[in-house]
Amino acid sequence: MYRNLILPASLLAATIIGAGVFALPYVFDKAGLLTGLFYLVIFTAVFIVIHLMYADIGLCTPGAHRFVGFSEIYLGSFGKWLAILATVAGMTLVLTVYLILSVSFLNFFIPWAPNIQKLLLFWFISSITIFWGINRVAASEFLITLGIVAIIFIIFIFGFRNFGRFLSEPLFNFAYIILPYGPVLFALAGRTAVLALIDYMRKNNQPLSSVKKAIILGTFLPAIIYLIFVVSIINLSDRVTEDSVSGLIGRLPLPLLWLLGILGLIAIWSTYIVIGRDIRKILETDLKLPDLTSRVLVFIAPLGLYFAGLTNFLSLVKLTGGVFVGLESILVVLIWRKLQKQNAESLIFKKLNPFIPYLLLIIFILGIMVEIIGK
Repeated sequence: MYRNLILPASLLAATIIGAGVFALPYVFDKAGLLTGLFYLVIFTAVFIVIHLMYADIGLCTPGAHRFVGFSEIYLGSFGKWLAILATVAGMTLVLTVYLILSVSFLNFFIPWAPNIQKLLLFWFISSITIFWGINRVAASEFLITLGIVAIIFIIFIFGFRNFGRFLSEPLFNFAYIILPYGPVLFALAGRTAVLALIDYMRKNNQPLSSVKKAIILGTFLPAIIYLIFVVSIINLSDRVTEDSVSGLIGRLPLPLLWLLGILGLIAIWSTYIVIGRDIRKILETDLKLPDLTSRVLVFIAPLGLYFAGLTNFLSLVKLTGGVFVGLESILVVLIWRKLQKQNAESLIFKKLNPFIPYLLLIIFILGIMVEIIGK
């Protein structure tokens, strides 16, 4: 059970759990608890289907391909360039989100330093290490995720005595009814880990039924952890901040704040490196850019976006989740539909209501329109 379910599910869950969790308490607080819970439940189910569709694409397509390659095979040149736009632009915005979030964690250690200095410190160290010959170690990533989960449970314990504060929160706030959409998408997206999960299953000769179960569990577990985190932050914070962690200063013991800061910085630093390398690979492989050009772009693009005015944590999370994660998900559905026209039998879905893909497309298209118009 550990090898064919727990470990692969944790690989997906570890990828999903990231910076998006820190935006959720604020949007739950603003939109109302039942509103936030509605989005979390619905989009957990939606992303289970999206991740299963992407697994189906990976299993049914011969050869070694990634997202851009699948898009070109099934959707042509237009699909390829749309995939490149969604991944490169979306991931670059994620790096900018991590730069902003780094300031909140560094405030635990050097609150007296100007925010721009803290941001530049994290940016420089993270950008330099992107180009080091350091391989990502799955075990260390797993341990980091376990550490974050442990801290979330500790925060939950500390805040449990204030559980009445959570129960006193409003259930609905129609003025912010759309607010959770982008942040919840941002927090639950884990497409990039699906093929790694499949590779693991193939190497260990696991049946397809195990792939399906691992994806369902690996998408469901982060949602449970997110809900615990939301409850914990609302219980502990006098005022729930957009990044969640700023409101914890003075509410938790100093050693616990330092531990939270260390784990948070390590987590976003390690993810920053992985995303930066992925962007570089796309620029070199799919756009055929010279090595030096791709290095420079990965180095300066996130900081350039910050100085161009993209400095608000929540706004960037909404934009990245609502528009770019939404666009990626639309492409996954379109690729899967095209695949079904070429292959009579799905390897993952024994039976799927034909209305579901169209419903998913409607949800994501409307979401993109709302996010863009709302700007």
